[in-house]
Amino acid sequence: MSLEQVKNFYTMLSSEVVMYERYCNNCCERGVFDTCHWDKTKIVNFAANLGYGFTEAELEELWFASEPINYMNS
Repeated sequence: MSLEQVKNFYTMLSSEVVMYERYCNNCCERGVFDTCHWDKTKIVNFAANLGYGFTEAELEELWFASEPINYMNS
């Protein structure tokens, strides 16, 4: 249960299109003008089903970190 788990989860999502689509379909509530509202509880549970362990607080910490995170391989 750490920020490293959250980073690993998003690294995996950025490299696997099918999993990213499942993530979007399971964790995003569509709003007005097709905006996406992310459900932190659903994200944590989705990740846990894939073997990743982190809390909503750790997820938020990564989301709002002051340093940008680059998931694209150069």
